[in-house]
Amino acid sequence: MAFVLRNISYTAEGRQIIRSSRVPDDLLKIGRGPESDVVLNDLAVALHHATLEQVSSSRLGVSAEAGLTVDLDGSVTQFGQLDLATGGTIKIGPFRLRVLPQEMGSEDIAIDVERPQDDEAEEEKFDTRRFALASVMPGKRPIAWAGMVLVLGLFLAWPIWAYYSQERGQPQIAQGFHGDRLWLSGSLSEGHAALANNCTACHVEAFESVRDESCTACHTAIHDHADPRRLAQATPDLPFFRRAQMRIQEAFGQTPGRCVDCHTEHEGPQEIPATPQQFCSDCHADLDARLPDTGLGDASDFEQLHPEFQPLVLVRWDGDQPRLQRVSLDRRPREASNLKFPHALHLDQTGGVAQMARRLAPSHGFGQQLECADCHVPTPDGVRFQPPSMEGDCGMCHSLAFELVDGTVRTLRHGEPQQVVADIRAFYRTGLRPRPASLGSVERSRPGDVNQLRTTAQASRAQAGTSLRAEQMVRAVFSEGGACFDCHEVQAPASGSGAFGIRPVAFPTRYMLHGWFDHKAHQVVQRPGQRQLEGSAACLSCHRADASSDSGDLLLPNMASCRDCHGGETSSLPVESTCAMCHDYHMDEGVPAQLLRQQVRGRRWTTTVIPVQSQQAAGGRSR
Repeated sequence: MAFVLRNISYTAEGRQIIRSSRVPDDLLKIGRGPESDVVLNDLAVALHHATLEQVSSSRLGVSAEAGLTVDLDGSVTQFGQLDLATGGTIKIGPFRLRVLPQEMGSEDIAIDVERPQDDEAEEEKFDTRRFALASVMPGKRPIAWAGMVLVLGLFLAWPIWAYYSQERGQPQIAQGFHGDRLWLSGSLSEGHAALANNCTACHVEAFESVRDESCTACHTAIHDHADPRRLAQATPDLPFFRRAQMRIQEAFGQTPGRCVDCHTEHEGPQEIPATPQQFCSDCHADLDARLPDTGLGDASDFEQLHPEFQPLVLVRWDGDQPRLQRVSLDRRPREASNLKFPHALHLDQTGGVAQMARRLAPSHGFGQQLECADCHVPTPDGVRFQPPSMEGDCGMCHSLAFELVDGTVRTLRHGEPQQVVADIRAFYRTGLRPRPASLGSVERSRPGDVNQLRTTAQASRAQAGTSLRAEQMVRAVFSEGGACFDCHEVQAPASGSGAFGIRPVAFPTRYMLHGWFDHKAHQVVQRPGQRQLEGSAACLSCHRADASSDSGDLLLPNMASCRDCHGGETSSLPVESTCAMCHDYHMDEGVPAQLLRQQVRGRRWTTTVIPVQSQQAAGGRSR
């Protein structure tokens, strides 16, 4: 069998042109694609739309591709059949395929393919127009004008009238729904949810952008990132279109650097997202090119370009006044705290300190040796550590006890050297007593041991030279091997005087003033390729206290140590770290907003130097 196709087209004068072709096959493919047997050039036709196939000697099957349909004798279907004796009409898009009745004794199937002229198409639509509503509905133009008036009245005139008619200063919730809420672009963020019904708290004047004064009325502690003049000087060069846009904004009072330039609102009930790294690197990547006198190093990515840490270090003393200075860790700074404390000695797993910890374990909860957590107690939020105190941490091993009176242990006053001298002299005033074993330059033991305390009844009152004995004891306490000398810098008195002094002890409790570090997030540490560490092992992986025998060692991790885990914004390292993770844009002494939301919401720390006297007045542990 074969398909005989008659493609019918028309000239401009309406003359019919017929082109015949023969497809010697029992399958006829119809579509817009060039590989089709019947090519129908119209976008309403798929590349492969339908297939005709003789299913029996008298039936012709019609099947459309999946998801497509054809019009078969007035019925829209995906599959169907035609009787070859009577023929039928198939419509695909704007094309019409007429299957002619098969002649007696012929095996060929004749099909006329044509695209109806406009008058024929209009004639076919005549019946549908008869039932349309166009005859009773207004025209398109009146409907468009009515819609425009409705939109202007509902979304422009009503909001303006509602704004000027409301009572100024009253929350909208107390006055019902207001038309100006139709202009609301979205819900407020979680931080400003309480202002949802008080638009005038921020939008003070009609048709005027939110001013910085509206923000600082509540956010009183917020200040500029830097001096506005230098901030403008540090801004990178902008393209022409952006500069022109800024000039237009300034003409309408929208000066650059406003709060709303960064803190956008009405983005939905969500927390403000972390600032992208590009926001910082635009200026700081080559800051020295625009501000040659800046003291800040260029920074664009924590892994690729970032200066070494510059902690605030107590570098010297001017008399009794500590002097702090930011020093790069590359210069290996030393800390002049006036405290003698060898970390390595206290963390030694086999030394005398470890043996004492094992003896005290039943009553004090120590392990087989001292751990970092035995002396360094975190703050309640876990972010930092409370300063160690003599009474709370050191006193359990380093005793200042010198007498037991009726079951009460008398101790020397820590931090008050003149009172120490007075107490020792008073101890010997009523008669010569033996040297208190816990204070002299010979062997000392912890308070409570039987060889340490001496009662008045045990003292010998028959000896002479009470005053000389007292002065010898005073010098022994402040000399090498004495209770004060081992930990403090002692100021020798003038010749013939017993007025010993102790150099003041102080140390910063926050070294990174321009950055933030959360110890709670580092309780468990696992560097790439290493096992998981926790407890003292986690501390010592960053702070090498076990190798420090001098309290002047600044035990802070450097940049290379942090880069074992922390990379840039798009790093392959375990922790992708943006600028906003550690830095606060407004450069106050609080935690950055990104961490503030997660861990320490609503809290601020302002810490410079903790002197030892402040610790005593605060009861030992203080922030």
